[in-house]
Amino acid sequence: MSSKILAAIHAFAFAAVSLTALAADAPGKFSNGMLVGPNGMTLYIFDKDSANTGKSTCNGQCATLWPPLMATAGDRAEGAWSIVVRDDGSRQWAYKGKPVYYYQSDKQPGDRTGDNFRDVWLVVKE
Repeated sequence: MSSKILAAIHAFAFAAVSLTALAADAPGKFSNGMLVGPNGMTLYIFDKDSANTGKSTCNGQCATLWPPLMATAGDRAEGAWSIVVRDDGSRQWAYKGKPVYYYQSDKQPGDRTGDNFRDVWLVVKE
């Protein structure tokens, strides 16, 4: 094979491995058509959160019922994932600019008992 073809194959293989590594580091993934956290539990968005504001409006008792998907100090935004700073200074993951949350009543992966809760909590779908 020519060196140009080998170089192209090598570049493609490197890109594929790099994308796989990025996907493995993402704070969530899609499973059965919905976004789930690293623990496999369903993630939700809150209609009262505005996209791309860098803020969560679910604090206090709300965050007890709807625990945020927290980010660590070392986590970095990438692709569709960004980080918002909560009222208490902690960091939370956001997907496509909207902070994401678990629902405390979901007990096992695949549960989505919070979908359409009070018409403001929604499962993040593909």
